[in-house]
Amino acid sequence: MKRPSIFCIFSLIALLLASLSVEAAQLQAGVAKVDITDRTVPVNDPLYAKALVLRDGDTTAAIITVDAVAIGELGRIKNDFLAHVRAQLQKELNIPPSNVLINASHCHGIVCNDYEKRAVQAVRDACRNMVPVKVGAGRGHENRVSENRRLLLKNGSETDVRHAYSLAPDEEVASIGPIDPEIGLLRLDKQNGQPLAVVYNFAVHPIQGVPSHGNTADIVGFASKAIEEALGDGALALFLQGCAGDINPVQYKDVHNPRDAEPLGNLLGLSAVRALRNIQTRDDGGLHMINEVLALPRVTDMERRIAAIQTEQTRLLQSLRGTSLNLKIFIPLIVQYNLATNFPSYSSHRYLLDQSLGRDDLAKLDAENRANMERYIQNIHTMEQLTRLQANLSLLKMHQAQNAAAGKPTLDVEVVGLRVGDFVLVTFPGELTVEIGLGIKKRAPAPFTFVAGYTNGYIYYAPTAQGRNNKGFAQEDCDCLLAPEWQKLFENKVQEILKKL
Repeated sequence: MKRPSIFCIFSLIALLLASLSVEAAQLQAGVAKVDITDRTVPVNDPLYAKALVLRDGDTTAAIITVDAVAIGELGRIKNDFLAHVRAQLQKELNIPPSNVLINASHCHGIVCNDYEKRAVQAVRDACRNMVPVKVGAGRGHENRVSENRRLLLKNGSETDVRHAYSLAPDEEVASIGPIDPEIGLLRLDKQNGQPLAVVYNFAVHPIQGVPSHGNTADIVGFASKAIEEALGDGALALFLQGCAGDINPVQYKDVHNPRDAEPLGNLLGLSAVRALRNIQTRDDGGLHMINEVLALPRVTDMERRIAAIQTEQTRLLQSLRGTSLNLKIFIPLIVQYNLATNFPSYSSHRYLLDQSLGRDDLAKLDAENRANMERYIQNIHTMEQLTRLQANLSLLKMHQAQNAAAGKPTLDVEVVGLRVGDFVLVTFPGELTVEIGLGIKKRAPAPFTFVAGYTNGYIYYAPTAQGRNNKGFAQEDCDCLLAPEWQKLFENKVQEILKKL
């Protein structure tokens, strides 16, 4: 029997090592979800903490999504949640804190008291379920579920659409801002082609509510359910909230139908599924993550803005005019005068009789009533404007106190860059307004680049510099800790990170 040559032995060893190297370099992923619903209150549908753990060689990253309003500051989740979860994952699973990304969907559901323990459990379970995966990136389109809530008025100022106060009169509105209909998609399949998970990124405030008024994950909860049911085989859908700072659900102020997030969620979910079918997954999906801290300037003009609102409040109060009408009289009177504009006070023959006799008693009565109604309507509009100012003044005063208590002129935020195959994501802890995200994606070097706000902390709204300098007052520019210069600093940092990825 002929012995194998030394060359053949070395060749076999090389092939074996190469095979092992390919195996070791294969991207692996595991997913899991844990119910985090507070069930001491009426429940419509469940809230979840979902985890996607990715491993590429020596690099491990965890993406956690929670159906909650924010990572700290607002709602039940406390400010130490991020640090506590990271510490536990580092201790138990050796995942570096900088490689843990936690995104809040920004739904206004109520999580259970032990949300922290359950979020960690989701990551543990995901780590136990690691399998080799193929990945693919893509985008979907959905423009039927959202609207921009910023209204540009004809006087050059901006207001917004909220339940906290009345809309500006239609005749004062000149235009609205844009929406972002793009659905960013990352698809992960097992080696046999069976879907394992989908990460989808979209910009919309999930605050539509449900007819039952029960605890709900809102639009994105229903969207995730639709995606998971369509994919089947236990596949998980993880939602990453986008730049939704000024994006409401469509027809947010509708008072003629019950508020119902499910139809909107189904539209979003099915549009994502339609796009997922066109994504081809591949084995060459590497993992790269960058986490950098950026110091952003805090607001320095809060006193001036507060004084401006108070001055405007005084002006509006002084503009109120007396009228003999009250609400009980005004409502039937305005109906009467709009139903019969030519003969509102009586039938036409009475007017014709007065005219034939040279009298104008009814005409004078109508003029007096119309003047009173006009003053009453103007007073109502003034009252509505005062409610808008009062709500936003409260926000300014709250953030003035927060910035004073901080004791330093800057605010440190995490900016994370993540690449999984062709899927690229950058994050920010605030409520980025939609134009920020649209601009970043337009300038990004990689075609499948997406932006997530509400990630790794919460610092309230982050409007554009132009929005922040709004000469009127809207929530996004009053519910804000940042000076206008923040935008350029953030966008420059994003460009640096995207080049490194």
